[in-house]
Amino acid sequence: MAPARLAVSTLFFVNGAVLASWLPHIPAIKARLTSGEAELGLVLLAMAAGAVVALPTAGWLVGLAGSRVTSATAAIALCLAMPLPVLSPRLPMLVASLAVLGVCNGLLDVSMNAQAVSVQQRAGRPIMSSFHALFSLGGVAGAVAASGAMAHGVDETAHVLGAAAIGLAAVLMALPALMPPEHTAAGPAFAAPSRALLAVGLLALLGLLAEGAMGDWSAVYLRDTLGASPATAAVGFAAFSLAMAAGRLSGDTLVARVGSRRLLRFSGGIAAVGLAAALGLAMPVAGVVGFALVGIGIANVIPVLFSAAARIPGVDAGRGLSAAATIGYLGFLSGPPLIGVVAEAAGLGLALGLVALACAVVAGGAGAVPEP
Repeated sequence: MAPARLAVSTLFFVNGAVLASWLPHIPAIKARLTSGEAELGLVLLAMAAGAVVALPTAGWLVGLAGSRVTSATAAIALCLAMPLPVLSPRLPMLVASLAVLGVCNGLLDVSMNAQAVSVQQRAGRPIMSSFHALFSLGGVAGAVAASGAMAHGVDETAHVLGAAAIGLAAVLMALPALMPPEHTAAGPAFAAPSRALLAVGLLALLGLLAEGAMGDWSAVYLRDTLGASPATAAVGFAAFSLAMAAGRLSGDTLVARVGSRRLLRFSGGIAAVGLAAALGLAMPVAGVVGFALVGIGIANVIPVLFSAAARIPGVDAGRGLSAAATIGYLGFLSGPPLIGVVAEAAGLGLALGLVALACAVVAGGAGAVPEP
């Protein structure tokens, strides 16, 4: 079991690191290929669109070929596709390459989580949160490596090709130890989720809505609404990210001790109360603390819900994960623009109150999640 856990951990870490490796090059891509922020925003939607297209079919592919084959193929494809946005000489190629990157990431997301569920079942104890923590740590490692490369004047092409090669090498070394193929039927590519699976998916939507909103709006709230310095505004998002990573590192122990439902109730509650109190105080320090509490609170929401989706009765793990991920990532994509629309009409403080409300609903809906 230990080699399989290390192999799946490698996939999660590489996924985070590879995605973080090209993000620092977005300003250069913008200057070279787009006319400004508005066009860049539309271009970046291509990656989200690719993921949304891939997610509903990922469970079917896992059922058809097994999570081992699907994970291996998607991880290799992701490493190979990562340099393409940076290497694209024209805007249409950039859009196409981002769509391909989104497809690869969507397929890997579902299939590697299916692998993680298999390892967890073999282990006989909760370990899902540790895999998601490694994704977060991989993102930190990729971003730090990219920053270091740029600081030392490494050419952007050399950097992304080098990062892709390192990621690909790590994936190839991990592949032999992945869990063996599952014996599942492929079934239909698309099917309506059951009531239990829909409930899990809707909770995932709310959790990812909160995560996406914090990523896009925390610094804006601190700087523009509360008048904090740029450094303090940056600390707000850093506090959220670090708290989330720390929460995921302790998540497996908490699930084992208190169970999935109680952890979701506590997690959603602390995020909702912490953020609501911070918004009520309307002070930069309170804002930073509130965002950290949101990070701690939602850290284990997705690991717990994805694990639950994989054990819904009558639904194989891959298809359950695919359905929950598809519903959930609609929240991740729609959350930031929704916050923006409400902020335009009523102010950003009130708009972020929707995040607190979403976290409160997660706490209230925890009873719909099946225990292991």
